[in-house]
Amino acid sequence: MSGNYFFKHPKLPFVECRYSTKSGRNYKPHMHKTFCVGAIDQGEVIYQVEENSAKLHPGSLALVNPEKLHSCNPTEHGTRSYYMLFLDVEWCLKLQQSLWQLETFNPVNTNLLKNHSIYQQYINTMESLMGHGDLLEREQILVEFVEKIFTHACEPATLRNEPALHIEQLKLQLSTNLDTDTSMSQIAVTLQTNPYTLLRQFKAATGITPHAYRLNCRIERSKKLLQKGFDLSQVALECGFFDQSHFHRHFKAITTVTPKEYQVNFIQ
Repeated sequence: MSGNYFFKHPKLPFVECRYSTKSGRNYKPHMHKTFCVGAIDQGEVIYQVEENSAKLHPGSLALVNPEKLHSCNPTEHGTRSYYMLFLDVEWCLKLQQSLWQLETFNPVNTNLLKNHSIYQQYINTMESLMGHGDLLEREQILVEFVEKIFTHACEPATLRNEPALHIEQLKLQLSTNLDTDTSMSQIAVTLQTNPYTLLRQFKAATGITPHAYRLNCRIERSKKLLQKGFDLSQVALECGFFDQSHFHRHFKAITTVTPKEYQVNFIQ
C-alpha cells in the first residue's frame, strides 16, 4: 500500500522531510525555493534537471539547486519509494559560512551524486529526522550530512577564519534547562555566533558533540534525583527524556546499570 509521510518541527523550521512509499504518481517539471536532496530506496526513476536526464537507482542522491526546473518520475508502469529533504537556502548559507568565506549560497556543481556511503548517511539522516529522538541530536546528524554534501559537491571556496571560541558559555547553556528540547540554532542566538562553527569547535575542543555533552549532564542530574528517591518517571521527565524507556536506555549505556539498579543503593 502506498503512503506519504511528512516531517517539519517548529524548532527546526529550516528543514522539511518527505517519505513516499510505492508511489506511481508523476510530477510535472517544477522547482523549489529550497535546496533539495532526494533518493529512492526502492524502484527506478527518470531524473531530469532542465535538459539533463539520468536513471536514478538506490545508492545515488539527486541534488537540486534552488529554482532549478526538475522532475523525478518512475519508469513506465513502475512504482518507487523515495525520500526528499528540503532545506532553507539561508540555513544552508549559514552552514556554508561556518566552512568558507561566503556572502551568497554556493550551489552544488552536480545533479547526481553516486556515493554509497553518503547515500546510506542520507537514509540514516532522514530516518533520524522523521523519528522521535532528541532534537539537538537530530540537528547534529543533519548538519554532518549536509556538510558532507557541500564539501563533496560544491566548488571550493576560501576557508573561514575561525572566530573566538565560546566553549565555556556553550557548556553552561547545554547544562541548564535539561527538561527542555533545544537546538544549536536557538543556543547560538544567545551567544551571537554561527551555530555550526560553534558545533565544530566544541567537538574539537572537548572530543564530544554538544548533544553528547548535554546527555551526560542529564545523566548526572538524574543520578542526583535518583539518590534522593524520586520516582523514575519523574526523573525521566525532569531530565528531558521522552519516557522511562528512553531514560533507561541512555542511563544504562553510560553507567552500565539501570536507573532502578542504581537507585536501590541509596534507598534505606
